[in-house]
Amino acid sequence: MKKVPLSKALGRYSRRALLCATAALSASVMLATAAYAAPKTAAVNTTGLAVTDDEVTVGILHSVTGTMAISETGSVQAEKLAIEQINAMGGVLGRKIKYIQEDGASDWPTFAEKSKKLLVNDNVAAVFGCWTSASRKAVLPVFEQYNGMLYYPTFYEGLEQSPNVIYTGQEATQQILAGIDWVVKEKGAKSFFLLGSDYIWPRTSNKIARKHIEKKGLKVVGEEYYPLGHTQFNSVINKIKLKKPDVIYGIVVGGSNVAFYKQLKAAGIDLTKEKPLLLTISVTEDEIRGIGGENIEGAYAAMKYFQSLDNPNNKAFVKAFKAKYGDDIVIGDVTQAAYLGPWLWKAAVEKAGSFDIDKVREASPGIELTTAPEGYVRIHENHHLWSKTRVGHAKKDGQYDVVYETKELMEPDPFPKGYQ
Repeated sequence: MKKVPLSKALGRYSRRALLCATAALSASVMLATAAYAAPKTAAVNTTGLAVTDDEVTVGILHSVTGTMAISETGSVQAEKLAIEQINAMGGVLGRKIKYIQEDGASDWPTFAEKSKKLLVNDNVAAVFGCWTSASRKAVLPVFEQYNGMLYYPTFYEGLEQSPNVIYTGQEATQQILAGIDWVVKEKGAKSFFLLGSDYIWPRTSNKIARKHIEKKGLKVVGEEYYPLGHTQFNSVINKIKLKKPDVIYGIVVGGSNVAFYKQLKAAGIDLTKEKPLLLTISVTEDEIRGIGGENIEGAYAAMKYFQSLDNPNNKAFVKAFKAKYGDDIVIGDVTQAAYLGPWLWKAAVEKAGSFDIDKVREASPGIELTTAPEGYVRIHENHHLWSKTRVGHAKKDGQYDVVYETKELMEPDPFPKGYQ
C-alpha cells in the first residue's frame, strides 16, 4: 500500500475527517481495507475472547472520579480517539473495535475488581488503563491469573516486567536518572528536596532519585510524603524555605497538585527565579489545566512528550484531539502514551494474525510506530518502549517549551543495576 506523508494527507481532509488523519500511525502494518476480506473468527480467536465476525471488544479502565480524575481523563479521551480513528480506517483484522469503559474511581481495590470483570465477564481482547503504580500493582495479579493484556500509559518507577503488560510510558532510567543528570549538568544543582504523594510510585522513584543524587556526591536535604488528595502543604513549604535546596524534586500527583502549586506561589516562591528550581516528573499539561499556568510558570518537567513538540505527526495529533474534544483541551505526556496503546495493540494483532493473547504477546517485541506524536517508538523485548527523554519549561499559558531532548532513543531498562 502506498504511504502518504501525514503532513500532505492533512491537506485533503475536512475538519470532520481530521479524526482519521493520524491513522498513519500504523502505516507500517496497515491493511488495504477496501479490498480486504476479514479472516474467519474461528481462525483469529481460539480462546473465547469477545470477538465476532464484525467486532472486537476491548476495555478502558481509568479513574474518571476521585482525586486521580484530573490526570486520567485525558487518557480516556486519547484511547477513545485512537479507537475511533482505527475504526474509521477499517478496524483490526476487519473488525470494528467496541469498548467497555469502567471507572477505577481512584481506588485500588476497585481497579482490581473492574479488571476482573473486564477479563472474566466481558472477555475483552485487551485493556487500556490504570495511571498510578498502586492501581497497576492492584490489577497485575488479575491480568497474570486470567492471561489478559494491559497497555499501561504512565511514566513509572520501573522494577517491573510482566508478560501481560505493555508499558507505553517511561521507566526510571528514561525519566528520573536522565532528568537529574540534566538539572545537575545544565543548572549546577547540588542539593535536592524530595517531595511526593504517599504511595509506591513517588516513594520508589525518590528512592532511585536519592541513590542517583548521592552517587554524584550531591545532597538530599529533605524528603516528605503526603496522602493522595492532601491539600495542606504550608508546613512542607516552610521546611523547603528553611532548607534552601537548589532543586525541589516534585512527585505530587492528582488533585493535590492544585493546592501545592498555589500555596507555593502564595508563600512567595517564584519559580521563574529558579531559587529554588522546581523539577517535576508528575505534572503534565493535564494537571496544569487545574493548577493554572500562572501558579507553575518557571517549573521544569522531565518527560518524553509535550504538546508543544514541533513535528508533523504531533501537529496532526493535536489538531485531531482538539477537533474532537474542543480547542481549549490540552494534551500531556500520559495522554499521548495512552493514545499509543490501541495503535500498538492493533499492530501486534495484525502481525500475529490473531487476537489470542499469547500470539499478540509473542508478536509485540519489535513493533514500531514511525509516526507516533512523540516520534519514532519501538517495543523492546522487556515490553517497554524505546523513546527520547525531554525537559520542558512551564509557561504561563499552561504549555511547556522543550529546552532539551536526548539525541537518540533511550533503551528502556526497568531493572537498572545499583538502583533496585
